[in-house]
Order: sequence, then structure tokens, then C-alpha cells
Amino acid sequence: MEVVRKHLKSSEMTYQALGEKMGYPPESARQSVAQFLRGGDPRVGTIRRFAKAFGVPISKLFR
Repeated sequence: MEVVRKHLKSSEMTYQALGEKMGYPPESARQSVAQFLRGGDPRVGTIRRFAKAFGVPISKLFR
């Protein structure tokens, strides 16, 4: 998801910080974000977590 990558870059958050903000445990936060960015078909719940962590509506992640 290129839009998520752009939000991540502009936020200057690390994968670790973003993952923790999304509610993943510290032990798996970085890996969870990296796995999502490598994957091609994310679950709606995961997209909701990204939107909440970035403080944007879900619709912003699809533009």
C-alpha cells in the first residue's frame, strides 16, 4: 500500500513506533508493520489500525 508508505514517511515514525501505536506488542510491532507493507491484500481491520495510528480517516489510505 503505497499510500500507507507515504503516510509513514511523512510522519517520520519508525516501523516499531507505528506498530506499537497500532496496538501490536513491542516484540512483534516492527515485524507486523513490515509484513503488512510486503503483503498485497491487507485485512480491513489492519487498515483501520493504520488509519487510527496516523490519525486519518480510512478513506485517506485509498487515495
